[in-house]
Amino acid sequence: MKAHTLALSVLSLGLAACASSPAPHSRAQDLAGIDAFNQRYLKAINDGDADTLIAMTVDDHIMMMPNQPIISGKARLDAGSRRMAEQFNIHETWQPLETVIDGRLAYQRGTFSTTITPKAGGPARTTDGKFLRIYRRQDDGSWTMVIDSFSGDKPPEAR
Repeated sequence: MKAHTLALSVLSLGLAACASSPAPHSRAQDLAGIDAFNQRYLKAINDGDADTLIAMTVDDHIMMMPNQPIISGKARLDAGSRRMAEQFNIHETWQPLETVIDGRLAYQRGTFSTTITPKAGGPARTTDGKFLRIYRRQDDGSWTMVIDSFSGDKPPEAR
């Protein structure tokens, strides 16, 4: 009787663990989640929508830009997003070339083109370059960017 009760207890615990475990994610689901994040983020950049960028920025987000110190932390990134949206019209495109997913983390490398026009007037500036981004799957299955690193193909003085 004790063995039967023990077996039922173990079986119940096993079934409960299976029921509470998240369903595995397929590569297609993960790629679609990263793409959905990218589309929303890029639309916010191009629309000058600082509120959406701020809402999409996680506390431990890090941005690495050329010739600048690392920007880390939500407060600093949010302030930068707000300044960019207030001062510039931006048109940016991204072309992902490779996405590698390993559990809850993924990286994506690709190319970009950005044209920045000062709202106060002045010439537009276009930069073509490459990026490398790190993403993390959230508990709800959605993806968010945690590290954004990019650089232009030409040095600033050559643009």
